Amino acid sequence: MNILFDFYHNLGWPLSLLVIATFVLAGTVKGVIGLGLPTVAMGLLGLAMAPSQAAALLIIPSTVTNLWQLAFGGHLRGLLQRLWPMLLAIFIGTGVGTLWIDMAESHWVVRGLGGALLLYALSGLCLPTLRVGSRTETWLGPICGIITGIITSATGVFVIPAVPYLQALGLSNDELVQAQGVSFTVSTLALAAGLLWRGSLGGGELGASLLALIPAVLGMWLGQWLRQRISAVLFRRVFFIGLGALGGHLLISG
Repeated sequence: MNILFDFYHNLGWPLSLLVIATFVLAGTVKGVIGLGLPTVAMGLLGLAMAPSQAAALLIIPSTVTNLWQLAFGGHLRGLLQRLWPMLLAIFIGTGVGTLWIDMAESHWVVRGLGGALLLYALSGLCLPTLRVGSRTETWLGPICGIITGIITSATGVFVIPAVPYLQALGLSNDELVQAQGVSFTVSTLALAAGLLWRGSLGGGELGASLLALIPAVLGMWLGQWLRQRISAVLFRRVFFIGLGALGGHLLISG
């Protein structure tokens, strides 16, 4: 039982409270707009701890909530048949990035995290609706997967360019939500494998990540409740503006 709490004991109460508040907020964002849990978690926790620590904490909350997301919709088999080249490329890109980049030791990783968050925010606010044709999809999907994997291994953020790419495929809303769940699940498992290989994901980190699942799930329930009562479009805009400000701060301060 102590292994579940040792990580937080070493962090101290202020940082432990930050972790709890961060995962409640991240889960709420995911509950409202269907994505954002690892992005918010990495951004906020990156202010106070090493990106490798933050990435280790999000493994179980991200995996469970993404499996929850991809389990519903009825399109899983068709999406896997269509997206498997991109998904395989995400795993390969993350592996290559893990061999090349050490998230725990590189000071510029924090700036890379800030850059990834800022780029994602700008794409969400400014990028027009794009469309990818079937011929383009055959080669663009794997390229986006490789780039997403490398960014994942460096920053723990796995939305660029995977999310804009999926949004450009012309999927229905249900298909898009489920496709994002599949992509995020593969990215999370690939990130976990990389952290394990680097020695940044042990029993203490997994125990701490398991406990972080509780505020994340509470946040998702809160987000789903809020989704029925607020404008998802307005919430999404505010989310991207806040994420952009956070990314800019990390990019400048490092």
